[in-house]
Amino acid sequence: MSVLYPTLLLCAYGFFSSLRPLEPFLTAYLMGPDKNLTEPQVVSEVYPVWTYSYLVLLFPVFLATDYLCYKPVLVLQATSLLVTYVMLLKVQGVLAMQLLEFFFGLATASEVAYYSYIYSVVEPAHYQRVTGYCRSITLFGSAAGSLIGQLLLSVAKAQLLHLVIVTLASAAVAFCAPWFLPMPKRSLFFHKSLAAAEEGQRSSSTPLMEKGEESDSKVPLSSQEVCAVSRSCEAGGPGTGLVEVLRMLFADFLQCYRCRPLLAWSLWWALATCGYFQVINYAQPLWENIHPSQKYEIYNGYVETLSTLLGALAALLVGCLPVCWSVWGELALCVLSVLMAVCVFVMDTVKNIWLCYSSYIVFRTTYMLLITVATYQIAASLNMQRYALVFGVNTFMALLLQSLLTVVVVDSAGLGLNVFTQFLIYGGYFTVISVVFLLAGLYKLASRGRSEQEVLASRGRSEQEVLASRGRSEQEVLANGCREADSPDQ
Repeated sequence: MSVLYPTLLLCAYGFFSSLRPLEPFLTAYLMGPDKNLTEPQVVSEVYPVWTYSYLVLLFPVFLATDYLCYKPVLVLQATSLLVTYVMLLKVQGVLAMQLLEFFFGLATASEVAYYSYIYSVVEPAHYQRVTGYCRSITLFGSAAGSLIGQLLLSVAKAQLLHLVIVTLASAAVAFCAPWFLPMPKRSLFFHKSLAAAEEGQRSSSTPLMEKGEESDSKVPLSSQEVCAVSRSCEAGGPGTGLVEVLRMLFADFLQCYRCRPLLAWSLWWALATCGYFQVINYAQPLWENIHPSQKYEIYNGYVETLSTLLGALAALLVGCLPVCWSVWGELALCVLSVLMAVCVFVMDTVKNIWLCYSSYIVFRTTYMLLITVATYQIAASLNMQRYALVFGVNTFMALLLQSLLTVVVVDSAGLGLNVFTQFLIYGGYFTVISVVFLLAGLYKLASRGRSEQEVLASRGRSEQEVLASRGRSEQEVLANGCREADSPDQ
């Protein structure tokens, strides 16, 4: 029951908070008669606020989540979602929509509490199972919400305003769940239990990447690094202060990113997630230009449902792919990044809504496949504390890059380019990513080939030395035999 009760509540919260029938039609709603905003206002003034607020709030919310032991931040997230959809229903104007995007950014930044709460109330033996439940139910809720929204529009002939009401009702149901969750007694950094602190001290002298597939990921810590990490673990004991936690996080950050395989996968994570967010955020304005909702029936809900389900299926099938990621990982990232770039170029240049929808589905499915591989490659070799740190840093870097891209390309304070030019840039962006990992993959294969040649050459020299030594020994034996035969005693 100690596992079942919080898991059921978390799953209920994850399902209803992700059940958003309006989400695939948000741009059509904002540009429609209900809000009457123009495309430049939506794209260049309203949507960028989510990116900026998410970036600014991510690290403070991360620390607050651990310090407040998760539950208060879950309540904050539920409240932010409720406020977002109340404002979407009631208020008007660009400034109000920008404030709405800020609250939605706060809710997005608070997702860390949802995915880390369960680790503080259940035993480690149940981590994998309950994590699977929580992640699966959010994907199912998102797909169900998109499908419900599309069916309400296409079959029931509902108005977009009705989708806002349904989404608000779902957020209200989700708002109730976090209040009944048990309050955790421990957390990762500020409120470690004594047992967790002792475990952290015992594991501090083990190699960073215990299960890595490459030799350079298995190099043990030096004596100075062991001392530094041990001090950080001691600092991370019960009742830890902010300065000690920041010092511990910085020491772990330096140690983690010295590992070359982890650094490579993290680089792709940050670069690709930045581009993925941009494509997902501004796909609806692109569709609206190609196939206006005021003139035609739109099918965004079906597209979002199908792309979500196929992405989840791709994530499940990762373990069945016969790929040695330690050898071919960079080249696989290169090839699939090229596929993502092609999808973006097709969305931008072919003014056909069905090809645009199809390219979007392939794009999302490919990203879900690769991000699952990257998640596994990074997380399988890290303890839980470093898992939170590495994925937090990767997400922060993705948001930082996205904010820079948004300021330059999207924001009215920057170039404020139209949506077709934006997607042309995003396609070029993924092309650059593919070139980077093509060069990295070729360099890695060349280095591996040189290493194998050096091993073979060293082995050949060793064999020659052994044969030469054996030949010298045989000659010495023969010479000794001849001397004995020629001696006067004989």
